[in-house]
Amino acid sequence: MLQKVATTGVDLGSVYTRTLQRMEEQKGDRSRLGMEVLMWISHAKRPLTPSELRYAMAVEAGSMDLDKGDICPQDIIVRSCLGLVVVDEGSSIVRLIHYTLQKYFRLPNILPAPHQTLALTCLTYLNYDQVKRPPADKIPTLCDIPFLGYSSLY
Repeated sequence: MLQKVATTGVDLGSVYTRTLQRMEEQKGDRSRLGMEVLMWISHAKRPLTPSELRYAMAVEAGSMDLDKGDICPQDIIVRSCLGLVVVDEGSSIVRLIHYTLQKYFRLPNILPAPHQTLALTCLTYLNYDQVKRPPADKIPTLCDIPFLGYSSLY
């Protein structure tokens, strides 16, 4: 798609805007999920692994603990973004398909209050009982609490 756009002189901003409009037309929670994924990937302080992103997307502001049933499968997270996101198998990160998307999503009014949303998600996650008080009989690893590293640093 990007090669075709580059050779025809189409404005990428218009292409991205139309893709977001198509995202809004998705059924169920897919629209919200896609926009949140794009917000996280474009505004996170460092690239996220699929596991970190899956856990970040499952955090609900105001909740007391993470419901593991809310952790969305990786393929649904990627598909909700209509081709704007890929999982880079070589580096094990989720990224935007093109660097120009980063600039686009940082324009004013594209994604409302992204830094506030990211901060609230991290703080909520850090206050979950299962994160603050892991089981005494088991030493937790980052596999058990994969979003801990990101949320505690950023």
